[in-house]
Amino acid sequence: MSRQQTTTTATTTRRSVTAFDTSVRPVVATDDSWVTTGRAARELGLRRMEFDLGVRLGRIRTEPGRTPGERRVARAEIERLRAGPGFPESLRRSVHAVGTAEGAALLDVAKTRFTRLARLGLLVPVAFHLNRYRAVVWLYLADELRLFGDDAKSAPLLTGRTPEGLRGLLDSGIDLRPRNWRSRHLGFLLREDEDPWVRAGAVASFLEPLHVAQVVRDPYDRSHLNGFRRRPPGGASPDSPGAGIAADLMTACDPDEIAWLRADLARLVDEARAHRPAPRPPASRRPVLSPASSRPAPPSRPDTPDTPAAGDRARRRGLLARWRHRTARTARTASRP
Repeated sequence: MSRQQTTTTATTTRRSVTAFDTSVRPVVATDDSWVTTGRAARELGLRRMEFDLGVRLGRIRTEPGRTPGERRVARAEIERLRAGPGFPESLRRSVHAVGTAEGAALLDVAKTRFTRLARLGLLVPVAFHLNRYRAVVWLYLADELRLFGDDAKSAPLLTGRTPEGLRGLLDSGIDLRPRNWRSRHLGFLLREDEDPWVRAGAVASFLEPLHVAQVVRDPYDRSHLNGFRRRPPGGASPDSPGAGIAADLMTACDPDEIAWLRADLARLVDEARAHRPAPRPPASRRPVLSPASSRPAPPSRPDTPDTPAAGDRARRRGLLARWRHRTARTARTASRP
């Protein structure tokens, strides 16, 4: 009987389960069920920047890896993308980003007009990089530019003179490209993880440390939050000039934008505290500040010339000095021949 049960167990039918099969209970993925993001990009025929853009846009689904900040891709996700219609051209087309010159050619306008439309916020950049002269090169999704060009409402903006109201904004120096990119990039980061601390750290990444300190006053909460702040994209060395430029682009500068981010940060930090309080040292190791009433009194200041005791001492010192001066003068006079 025991041998029969063993045989039945060994011949149990195994069912293949995909990453998105909801008809069965979740299974624990083995190491060969996942691949690194670099390998996934190669197997999908994408450059690394295209792969990262596909992840941010939600075209490619990733999961957290074993180490903090690591992402990985399920084998089932790669197979799903490969089975899509028109692969790999359709996937590559959906993540294709272009610069100003190629974008102007797609819209059949001059590069100067394309730049003006982007400065007005009508064309939203999806990424940027620095060229060898450390100038910012904004990138736009080609699919979005095609949709903008095909929209009948955009026709007056692509030909003829720019409307007077928009010309006034351009003359005032408006440039919404950095702000629009920040808003879009923040949306990418918030979609990556559901953990409240991670989401709060993403919002804090767009604020100056002073604003973060004013919103998150608890030092332990702030220290824990800083561990989830994101670095600007580009991968440059933190001390390089390029990293400084990227950090400036990632930092909110408009008052209304800062106010919105501060309010969002306060809300997310409250949610994070309720979800999982920030780690704190044991109570025995925390610095304890004694109450004001038990603090030793400061040493009394010496008497000033305005006090009676100080006046008496000064008067006695003056009399003694005059007596010594008179005694010395009398001795000198007596010693003369």
